[in-house]
Amino acid sequence: MVNAVLLNNIDHRDLRVDPRRGARFGDDRGMSSVTFPAEFRNVQAHYPIVFRATGDGGFQPIALFGLREGENLFLTGDDGGHWDATCLPLAVEREPFLIGTSGDGGLLMHIDLDSPRVGTTTGEPLFREHGGTTDFLDRMNSVLLALYEGMRGTAAFIGALVRHELLEPFALDVRLDDGSQLRLAGLHTIAEERLRALDGDALAQLSRDGHLEAAYMAVASLSNLRILIERMNRAHAGGR
Repeated sequence: MVNAVLLNNIDHRDLRVDPRRGARFGDDRGMSSVTFPAEFRNVQAHYPIVFRATGDGGFQPIALFGLREGENLFLTGDDGGHWDATCLPLAVEREPFLIGTSGDGGLLMHIDLDSPRVGTTTGEPLFREHGGTTDFLDRMNSVLLALYEGMRGTAAFIGALVRHELLEPFALDVRLDDGSQLRLAGLHTIAEERLRALDGDALAQLSRDGHLEAAYMAVASLSNLRILIERMNRAHAGGR
C-alpha cells in the first residue's frame, strides 16, 4: 500500500532515503517494470522488453526481471541484497518518489512514507540544514521528470506499432535443467518479419517520428530471454 504525501522541507526535513537495492527494500515484489521508448537503448542491454495489453485496448512496454509473478532474477546474494545489472529502468530508480500534478497542471514531487527505503537514520538526506534540496533529491527530481516525459511519449510509439500491425502475441515455454516447466504468456512482442517487410515510406515515417530505433531496440532485447532462463536455472540450483 502506497502512502504518498507531498514532499516539503518542513515536515520532511529529517527524512533520508536508502538508494541501495535488494529484497529488503521491496525489489523482490515484481517480475517487471514499465519502461518507455526513450530508455530502450539502455534497458535492452539487460532486460527483455515486451508489451502488456492495457484495459483500454492499448499496450504498455515493460522490462522483464523474471519469468514468474513476484520473481526478480536480478537480485543476487544470500539475502537478495544486490541488483545484478548496471542499468535500472527509471520507474524502478525513482522509488520511493512519485510525481503528481497541482490544480493548475504543475508537477509536484511526492514520497511514499511507507516505503522501506524511507527513514531518518540511514540513507541520503533530502534537504540541507537550511531547507535547500540536496544533490540526491535534485537527481531524483530529474529522474521523475525524465520518466514523466518518457511515459507521455509512449502513446505515439504504441500508436505507430498498432497502425502498422507490428505487435503480435508472444508465449514462451521453458523446460528448466531440473526438469520443471513454466510458460510465460499473455504478452506481445514486435513482429520482426512484419517490421522488416514494411515499405520504404512506412520505414521512413517511423524513422522520422523516432520510432524505428526503439522498435529495433525492443527486438534486440529479446536475446535477454535466454539470459533470464540461465538465471532461473542457477536460482533453482541454489547458485543465486
